[in-house]
Amino acid sequence: MVADRAEAVRSLFDRIAPVYDEFNDRLSFGLHRIWKRMAINGCGARRGDRTLDLCCGSGDLSLLLAQTVARSRAGDRAGSVTGLDFSANLLAAARRRAARSPWGDAITWIEGDVLDLPFADGTFDCATMGYGLRNVVDIPQALAQVRRVLRPGGSVAILDMHRPEGPWMRQFQRWYLDAIVVPAAADCGLTDDYAYIWPSLEQFPTGPQQVALARAAGFARAVHYPIAGGMMGLLVATVEGEKP
Repeated sequence: MVADRAEAVRSLFDRIAPVYDEFNDRLSFGLHRIWKRMAINGCGARRGDRTLDLCCGSGDLSLLLAQTVARSRAGDRAGSVTGLDFSANLLAAARRRAARSPWGDAITWIEGDVLDLPFADGTFDCATMGYGLRNVVDIPQALAQVRRVLRPGGSVAILDMHRPEGPWMRQFQRWYLDAIVVPAAADCGLTDDYAYIWPSLEQFPTGPQQVALARAAGFARAVHYPIAGGMMGLLVATVEGEKP
């Protein structure tokens, strides 16, 4: 059952890869770029850091990380980014974007699963995940894997859609998804692929629940920040210790 759901998610993102970036811009009115910058700030990425972008999609966050960590001055160590996703089509789009960017050389792209990360313990200084946690089939396992590959003092910033607590904002979100998102997807023949968003939000842990899950996964500190009236959120979880 879990394997079937994981394969369904992979197939979904392979199908929507050609319109993924356009939809993010149209459906967030460009605000997703601000939210992603918040994730970069939240994870604490610094020049020279070795960083990980999980569920990297078409590479937005990976490129922002590269701009932050790959800037060099005399004597600085070179920073790097690893972008990981299990959608081959989205990774292909990410590679094409990186090839046109002055920061692309700092990024290594890997096809892989956030539930079984192919890295040694304590490999990365910090990590990001954009719109990925809601789609994994085992959230506690994903958080435990991220915790494992972070160094002491390292943080992960996880950006995703959420269901607001207030009834008016929840009503607005439902209207927005039904009246704006799904019809826009229908124009591209992707009605069923985007209709899944509302059910996924209904099952997604709330901000406080995510904090509890992060603590249970071994993070020493975790804070959840509501964004856009609670329709978006940023979870920042930090490993015990001091960052060098």
